[in-house]
Amino acid sequence: METLLLVASLIGFVALTLGTALFVAAEFSLTALERSTIADDVATRGDRRARQVERAHKTLSFQLSGAQLGITITTLITGYIAEPVLSGLFHEPLTNLGLSSSAASGVSLALALIIATSLSMVLGELIPKNLAIAKPLAVARATSGPITLFSAVFRWAINGLNGSANWIVRRLGIEPAEELRSARSPQELVSLVRNSAREGSIDEDTAALVDRSLKFGELTAEDLMTPRVTVDSLDRDDNIRDLVMASSRTGHSRFPVVIDGDLDDLVGVVHIKQAFTVAPERLADTTVESIARPVPRVPASLDGDALMARIRADGMELCVVIDEYGGAAGIVTTEDLIEEILGDVTDEHDRERADVAVDGDGFLCSGLLRTDELFDAIGYRAPEGSFDTLGGLVMFCLGRIAEVGDSVELPHRSVHDEDDDESEEPTVGAEVTWRAVVTQMDGRRIDVVSLRPVHDDGPASAVGVPR
Repeated sequence: METLLLVASLIGFVALTLGTALFVAAEFSLTALERSTIADDVATRGDRRARQVERAHKTLSFQLSGAQLGITITTLITGYIAEPVLSGLFHEPLTNLGLSSSAASGVSLALALIIATSLSMVLGELIPKNLAIAKPLAVARATSGPITLFSAVFRWAINGLNGSANWIVRRLGIEPAEELRSARSPQELVSLVRNSAREGSIDEDTAALVDRSLKFGELTAEDLMTPRVTVDSLDRDDNIRDLVMASSRTGHSRFPVVIDGDLDDLVGVVHIKQAFTVAPERLADTTVESIARPVPRVPASLDGDALMARIRADGMELCVVIDEYGGAAGIVTTEDLIEEILGDVTDEHDRERADVAVDGDGFLCSGLLRTDELFDAIGYRAPEGSFDTLGGLVMFCLGRIAEVGDSVELPHRSVHDEDDDESEEPTVGAEVTWRAVVTQMDGRRIDVVSLRPVHDDGPASAVGVPR
């Protein structure tokens, strides 16, 4: 009879340990699963287990509470059974070795606790945890049925315990969540893309494309626009021949029509295709004002996604950006938006030079290059300040209007700025110091800047390749 009880107790110990393993595996598999993975499984298989996993993940807080209750129950019963059974097995051999009855009882109890706890941790917790993390979907499918049944039977206890915990959490000023947040922020996705490119999982061109696409929505119309100082426009009294000549000279197909050359006094926009709607004998007599179409105006703070939708809705594919003072800050075209994602797009009509070009051991950069683009191109992180472009940064350092030949050392980004900018990855190694030399001006605007890396011992080789 004693032998039968001993065997039954050992079987019960193993069964309860496996029960603990079941609850641990269910808990870790549900927390490790992504919502997209579950949706794909439902779409491809669509069986009962897939839908059980989906329902369990949608009520994650309840299911995790059920798993914790199951782990607690099985662990307590396991300890209650294991201690007398295992200590009884060790007591007689220890007394045969010469230990007194009291000493044998103490040693056997210690051995029983150590063995029971070790087996429970390894078989009941560590092994199922590692399996669930390695194969979350497979483990969730295998455990969803028993866990769902257990949660249904003990719903009253789970709801009571879960409700008490949620009440305390709310008193701390935090609203409990039923589901894990599976979505990634753009900053997290950018970091994932960069790490994947660094490890060779995706090629650099694809990584750059995804990186720019993810950052696009964070940019504003002010970041994406062509500044008004570089906009080619037509006066309202110009005729169709002037439109054709301007298109031939600049390579542009669309032109804002203004009054007395002031973009603030905007009449509309004309397209070179409209010239073909006018009879040849009337080209000199028809003004561009008569064929100009209304142009939408957008605030400078409008984000990239909304700006893309606004331009796509307009047939002229052009918007005028209005600053906070009500003046025209510049224009945004479809080409500007495409180039922000794909990089420079040129055709046979483009006569503009590249924004960044290799020049020996340094680079020739456009003064209108944004500071965030400067980091992507050569790895230089500009500090925070009242400037958006490389030209603005150089003038900020000079403290005056620049002249050709002016030279400054660009300042490093401060630690405070690094801490505030969570979207950027930390700089590894010593930061390169860059010397900027103004090589070309356009009126009072810096047009071209030469950048070369310098160290204490003089100029060094360039450290980046423009993308």
